[in-house]
Amino acid sequence: MSRNYRSFILLGVLLVLAMVLAACPAAGQPQVVEVEVTRIVEGQSQTIVVTATPEPVMPVSFNAPRSDTYTDVTFGDIDTMDPNLAYDTASGGLIMNVMETLIWFDHTDATSFVPVLATQVPSVENGGISADGLTYTFHIREGVTFHNGNDLTASDVAYSFQRGLLQSDPNGPQWLMLEPILGYTSGDITEEIADGEYAGDPDALKANASAEELVAVCEKVQSAIVADNEAGTVTFNLTLPWGPFLATLAQTWGAAIDEQWAVENGAWDGSCDTWTEHYAPGAENDELTAIINGTGPYMLESWTPGEGWVLTANPNYWRSADEPMWEGGPAGTPAIQRIVRRLVSEWGTRFAILQAGDAEVVSVPVANRPQVDEFVGEICDWRTNECVATENPDGPLRKWGDLPSTSRTDVFLNFGVTTDENGNNPYIGSGQLDGNGIPADFFSDIHVRKAFNYCFDYDTYISDALNGDGVRNNGPIILDMLGYNPDGEMYEFDLDKCAEEMALAWDGAVAEKGFRVQVAFNTGNDTRQTIAAILQSSFRAVDTKYQIEIIGLPWPTLLGSFRAKQLPVAISGWIEDIHDPHNWVQPFTVGTYAGRQNLPDDLKAQFQELVNAGVAAATPAEREAFYFELQKLHHDSAIQITGAQATGVRYEQRWVNGYFYNPALFDNYFYALSLAQ
Repeated sequence: MSRNYRSFILLGVLLVLAMVLAACPAAGQPQVVEVEVTRIVEGQSQTIVVTATPEPVMPVSFNAPRSDTYTDVTFGDIDTMDPNLAYDTASGGLIMNVMETLIWFDHTDATSFVPVLATQVPSVENGGISADGLTYTFHIREGVTFHNGNDLTASDVAYSFQRGLLQSDPNGPQWLMLEPILGYTSGDITEEIADGEYAGDPDALKANASAEELVAVCEKVQSAIVADNEAGTVTFNLTLPWGPFLATLAQTWGAAIDEQWAVENGAWDGSCDTWTEHYAPGAENDELTAIINGTGPYMLESWTPGEGWVLTANPNYWRSADEPMWEGGPAGTPAIQRIVRRLVSEWGTRFAILQAGDAEVVSVPVANRPQVDEFVGEICDWRTNECVATENPDGPLRKWGDLPSTSRTDVFLNFGVTTDENGNNPYIGSGQLDGNGIPADFFSDIHVRKAFNYCFDYDTYISDALNGDGVRNNGPIILDMLGYNPDGEMYEFDLDKCAEEMALAWDGAVAEKGFRVQVAFNTGNDTRQTIAAILQSSFRAVDTKYQIEIIGLPWPTLLGSFRAKQLPVAISGWIEDIHDPHNWVQPFTVGTYAGRQNLPDDLKAQFQELVNAGVAAATPAEREAFYFELQKLHHDSAIQITGAQATGVRYEQRWVNGYFYNPALFDNYFYALSLAQ
């Protein structure tokens, strides 16, 4: 998200200096270096010349640990530190190391949980979950303090969730809470008033809703989440049974906020008369965006937008040495005293930093993995934690491979492109089936959608765009997840079938006239550009009248046009919020993407029935049956081109210990790590 107040100079200056020094003799003399860089101030770019005299730097051994500081070099800044608003992986990665939730994931298992701020994980057996699945009660741990010294109470926990639901920012994660707690599929608290007519618009809400309506909304939220400080409990009252409720609470939007501290810093004061003053703020106007106060093992030392952040160990962390996070897990105060996250966009510089031993981990693009593989001395299996030596056993790096990502990039086909009052849209050309464009409802024809699925070369995508590190999915649900049908139907690359479907499309008009359609991706994303190029090449091979135009748009433009339903074909990705099939079927068939694709009401209704049944079913077997049926409907209706689930790789210095992989996590959990040869 752009911020007008942000002013920064790209890290290229320091990084180029580092590379220059690396080529100098060991002790070297300071050298004056002139570098042209781009400075961005309030959205305007200026090219300037920076003259700098760096300090002499002694070379660092490639395989020597650097005491008690862990450095991670990547790209992509955080959006906010407010857990009620944060909905990006960068922000989530910081929050999960500073703040804590009632429960958390059990080591590498994304479907089992351990207690954190709660004393136990609720279940029907221990009385924490009611027999009807509608009431969850958590006992809050005593003796826990926030970083500022305030004691954690049940009221803090209830306030955290109440504030999030009432804040309901449209670009935040609160739909994940609103769905099970209040039953709002739109993900906005204003659905209680005028069916969400004022969603995301604080001024319209305050101008049109009565005071009585506004108070009633707040009281409904407060009655759904109830704190009992004397008993030390927080109770959630759901509107319907919700299979993934524990998984939802375990993520960062379930983090406990210090109510007193939040109010002192201008956040909602807990009154039903004032909540609209804090509704849908956006990160730029949110009171807790740039500050954070948690109970976790690390505390924020600093955040410099555009450059990175620094965490320091919490010396008063509540967890005792004899109470590990999980069996065999970390306990006591953190082993690493300082965590440094540096933002470096250019790969060559990140690689140089890794080679110099100045970072424990750097982000490695898919295309550059072979380059780094040359320095790998051992390869480890995240499932067994066993490592084997490579042909270069003295290599300074350790590699963790085959990490199943919880993300996928797909192609979304718009059933009804939005046009202006004159029927115009810049992305559909002439707006007619005349070979120079497409009609707004081009993809409402099932044959067009099937043709696009048959015309996509899935194997080439995996080999070229993912460097072979990917596996196909046959529907919205990813591999190894409840509800995934390994025997489900799957479209295969077949140009003959593509041609056959196009011949049937629009009663033969497409084959006769041809078409010209724009396929949009976000500029700078090579993977998505490759997807567009594959479609372009395939359709050209079928018939030269079938024209795919590839357009790269800046991410804000792409996202805005996608949300406005203006793009006929959009390439975008999804990273799961919770590790549960509901978090895949909901956005892809009735939620986020279905809305942007303008899926017709009758088709959405079919999906909605299966989505509702799947999430509320009592047993995993019952849930799976509904999801199998949903995946068949998804295939038969061909509403999207389902891509491939990427498999990830992590490279780290071999002095790093304690790394584990859990597919549900946003980032490294630094508390589990230590540094030693």
